[in-house]
Parts: sequence; structure tokens; C-alpha cells
Amino acid sequence: MSGKIQALKMTEHNRRWWTLGAMCFALFMIMLDNTVVNVALPSIQRGLHASTSSLEWTVNAYTLTFAVVLVTGGRLGDLFGRRRMFLFGVAVFGLSSLLIALSQSDTWLIALRAVQGIGSGFMMPATLSIITNTFDVHERGRAIGTWAGVSAMALAIGPVVGGLLVQEVSWQSIFILNVPVAIGAIAVTLFATRESRDETAIREVDIPGVATLTLGLAALVVALVKSNAWGWGSPRVIGLFALSLAALAAFLVIEPRRRAPIVDFSFFRSRSYFGANVVAFIISFVMFANFFTLALYMQDILRFTPLQTGLRFLPTTVVVMFAGPLAGRLTDRIGARWLMTGGLLAVSASMFWMTGITTHSSYGFLVVSFVLMGLGVGFVMSPMSTAAMNAVDRTHAGVASGILNMTRMVGSTFGVAALGATIATVGRSQLATRLPHVSAETRARLVEQLGSGASTTHLTPHVQTALNETYVYALSRGLYAIGALAVLGALLAWTLVRDRGVAQLASSAPQLAEPARAAERAAGAQPETILA
Repeated sequence: MSGKIQALKMTEHNRRWWTLGAMCFALFMIMLDNTVVNVALPSIQRGLHASTSSLEWTVNAYTLTFAVVLVTGGRLGDLFGRRRMFLFGVAVFGLSSLLIALSQSDTWLIALRAVQGIGSGFMMPATLSIITNTFDVHERGRAIGTWAGVSAMALAIGPVVGGLLVQEVSWQSIFILNVPVAIGAIAVTLFATRESRDETAIREVDIPGVATLTLGLAALVVALVKSNAWGWGSPRVIGLFALSLAALAAFLVIEPRRRAPIVDFSFFRSRSYFGANVVAFIISFVMFANFFTLALYMQDILRFTPLQTGLRFLPTTVVVMFAGPLAGRLTDRIGARWLMTGGLLAVSASMFWMTGITTHSSYGFLVVSFVLMGLGVGFVMSPMSTAAMNAVDRTHAGVASGILNMTRMVGSTFGVAALGATIATVGRSQLATRLPHVSAETRARLVEQLGSGASTTHLTPHVQTALNETYVYALSRGLYAIGALAVLGALLAWTLVRDRGVAQLASSAPQLAEPARAAERAAGAQPETILA
């Protein structure tokens, strides 16, 4: 009996793994929510009599607040406690999810999705910064690899779980699912996770910095999200880009003059941190552009249902589930540079293979690209995160994590918008060739339908065939471009990321950390961070 009690007793060793479990719980919830909502949109439209514009903002309101809060959430965690900000984010996310399920109008749904994004913005950087402060350098890659694997698992089962819940229960059930997960994450965090913060920081919130960064990012994200619908040359899009540029320029001018800036630009003096952010932008650009357009291709061209489409993406996400933790362990041994470079080359190979798609491609052809994509993403994401977090002092882990995740969010938004614009531009030229006898006005309306997911059953078979062939041709051209971008990312990863010192830090970390922990235990203090 005493042996069982001893096994259940919390120790410093198993406390770390309980903490990792709590962070993975929260990440699982965020990633699951990203995928299940898309599956539920048609049911939400019917249930709330929502317009197409409302459905767009159901997704965009979340993306917008998530992206703009990430850096602020990370910095506030460094200042006032990462565990505290994490718990705040989980509580906001869980409560807003419950209220979304009770929404009776699309207006409330959109407003609460924005609140949900704020919760994610506090949670996401906290998960990575808490892991960074909990694990020493020689185990950090393994922990972050597990974190990345859980993210992939959520992405993998999201469409399947979402499809089943929407089909068998209701669209509200996908949001109610977040509530017990949030409660579990809060309970484990309170039980196992120690508080950490930047003890050297001035306890002052950089209001001008937060305001200009938020305004600049918000204008940028809205411009990217609406660029294809409004037109890249429309006054509204140009005005938003100009506002974003002005606000971000003001941010760059203000920050060096602040006593406690929200972003310490000295981070970017580290080639590895800068390189990890460049890679984060590129991998997110390629991955989300690819997933978004291929989901439409499989549903609109190959005529798969949403659930069938989600199941066919499983090879990518299942491979990431296993490759992510493996890459994390390898990062502890050989560093991140080789893995990131090889992973991006695998991603580029996936894109170049996929350029061979036709209007009747078999799943056997597609699955080769899906497996290559899974290997590539798995061997980039956790080494990239580890390289970034190892490049900064652990006392600044919150804001460093927030910047990295913000870069990923902006990259994914750029990717979807840019590939959509490429498809529209190439498609316009192709339709003029394939449908020369159709009026320019009609062709313009057909271009708007390329990749929109809109029904084409009202079109004649000849026009439907031309539209499908045009979309596939335009998509293949876009895939060539993002494949080339992945090659560029591999070159930049090899050039910028440095693993020098990782082995020495890994070997010395246990010896350096243990005396510090012993002193803290003797003083009855909370564990402090050490230089990573």
C-alpha cells in the first residue's frame, strides 16, 4: 500500500510530464476547434439562418483575434505569470465555447468566436513557454515533439469527430466538447504546473506598443482574408494594407523608445531565432494553402463528402503524429538544422508531386503527396519550435513563443490568400481560352466560383467541365510556386539556423540545473528559470 502511495506522490520528475499533459490538453482543444468548425458551417447556416458573410466571419473573427492577441498574451505571461495567463485563456475559451453552443443568432455566434480567439491567443504562447521553462535543454526537444504530435492528432481527428458529431448530434456539440477538455486542462495545471515569469522585467504594460501592433495586425489579417472577395486592387483592401503599414511602422518607431517594450527586437539578432520565424512563416504558408485548396479539390472536383475528405487527409496527420515526437528526440541529439532542411525538402517534393493532379486523379496518386507532406511537416514543426525557444533566454519564453505563433498565423493567412489569388488570375486567362464564346461578364462570375465551394450543378456539362479543368490547371500552377517557396525555406533553414552549442548545453544542463533546484527547494522558493 505504501508503495502505491509513493508512486502517486508528486515528484519534480513526474510534475514535468503532468505539466506537459496539461499543455497538450489545451493545444488539443485549440487545434480540434480549428478543424471541426469548418465541417459544421453548413449546419450552422441552416440552424441560425446565417448569411454566407456571417459564415465567413464565424471563421475570420476567431482567426483575427487569435492572431493579434498572440504576442500580447505571451508578453503578459512573462510579466504576470505564464500559468496565470494560461489558466485565464483556458477559462475564456471554455466559457465562450459553452456560450457559443447556446447562441440563438449569428451575431452572438460571431462575437463569441472573437472572444474564443482571445482565449486561444493567451493559451497558445503559454503552452510553449511553460514547456520551455519546465524542461531543460536536453529534454526540451522531446517535450516539444510530443506537443507537436498532439497538435497533429487533433488536426487528424478533427474533421472525423466534427463530421460525426454534426451528423449524429448537432453543430452545438462540437463547442460543448471543449468544456470538459478545458476543465481537465485547468485541473491538471493547478495540480502540477509551477508558476514562472520574467523576474527581470519591469511590471509595466506597453500600451502604445500593444495598440499599434494590434491595429497593424488586425488590418493586415482582414485585408488578406477579404482580398480575393473584394479584389486586391479595391480601395478597401488597399486602404487596409496602408493602415497596416502605417500602424506597424509606428510600432517599429515606438518600441525602441519604450522602457518595457512588448517586443524585444534583440531576439532577432539571433540568426537561429530569426531563421525559425522565417521557416514558421513558410511552412504555415505552404501547409494551410495546400490543405485549403485540396479540401475544395476533393469535394468539388472528385465529389467526396466532407467526412470522406477528412478521412483522406489522415495519412498526412497520422504521419505527423509519429514524425513530430521522433523529430523532437532527434533534435536533442543532432540539432534542428538538418531536420528542418530535410523536412522542407520533403514538403517541396509533396507539392511538386501534387502538380500532376487531374480532374480524375485516384486516391492512390494523392496519398503519395499526403505522406510526403506529413513527413515534411513532422520534421519541421517541433525542431523549428525548439530552435526558436533555445535561441532566447527562458525568462523571455512567453513573448518569444507569441512572436513565433503570430508568424505562423500570418503565414497561414498569407498562404490561403496568395494561392487563392493565383488560382483566380490563372483561371481568368484559362477560361478565356476554354470558353471563348462565353461573355466576359459570365466568365468573370465563373472565375469567382473557382475554389469557392459553390454549387455548379446549374451549369451546362460543357461549362462545368471547363470550370473543373481550369481549377485543376490553376491549382497545379500554384502548387509549383509554393513548392519552390518550400525549397527556398530549406535553403534559409540551412543558412540561418545554427545548432552550435546545443550539445554542450544539453550535456551541461543537468549539472547546472540541479544545484539551482536544490537551492530553491532549500529556500522554499518557486523554481526559477535558467539560461537556455
